[in-house]
Amino acid sequence: MKLRSATSEFFCFIESPIIAYMKYYAVIVAGGSGNRMQSHQPKQFLELTGVPILMHTLDAFYNCDLNIEIILVLPSDHVNTWKALIAKHQFDTPHRIAEGGATRYDSVKNGLDQINGNGIVAIHDGARPLVTSDVIHRTVDEAQKSGSGIAAVQVKDSIRQMVNGQNKSVDRSKFYAVQTPQTFDVQLIKKAFAASKSNLFTDDATVAEASGVKVVLVEGSYDNIKITTPEDLVVAEKILELRNKNA
Repeated sequence: MKLRSATSEFFCFIESPIIAYMKYYAVIVAGGSGNRMQSHQPKQFLELTGVPILMHTLDAFYNCDLNIEIILVLPSDHVNTWKALIAKHQFDTPHRIAEGGATRYDSVKNGLDQINGNGIVAIHDGARPLVTSDVIHRTVDEAQKSGSGIAAVQVKDSIRQMVNGQNKSVDRSKFYAVQTPQTFDVQLIKKAFAASKSNLFTDDATVAEASGVKVVLVEGSYDNIKITTPEDLVVAEKILELRNKNA
């Protein structure tokens, strides 16, 4: 599938009277553990340039110019830790908290349940703090036009497919690594979650696709990494350092 890249069309599109009253939401899911980070602390609470990862993530959506209402989904036993971090860092980015569920699917559904009415919702991993306004805009733009806009990047490495114990080379140009945000018309994605017969889906595009929603990929960013291992944290700090230097 060919990615749709950003164009000036979006900036004209958002100036229309209809879009001026569009409601935008972000459901940010932060239920990770610290296991692969070799930390006793949940990874989203680890510091990146002196600030918890999760605060970078929320700020990325708050600083986007779409006036996005943020819903943060946290496990119930992480809420007090989060509140303590808010006080420690004097963090004042507005957001609501929803309780996480047993799986990522359940957590996203709980976040979506906090939204009433129509609009566009971006569903995003709390451990992807480097998402840019450009990527958010691209997913929102596509969701407004076609119902879904999923950030993705073309695979850079050579890949091989394993079938019945045998492996073979495949054309990497046909494969994309899916990221977040995964952005949807609110009613489409809520109906998809309500209709789902399984809570084992690992991403929201798959839930949408299972209910018949067309999944449209848009250009993500190779910088939009998910922080999972200690090495990822080092890379993320370097990316932020370069961004600040070029600002």
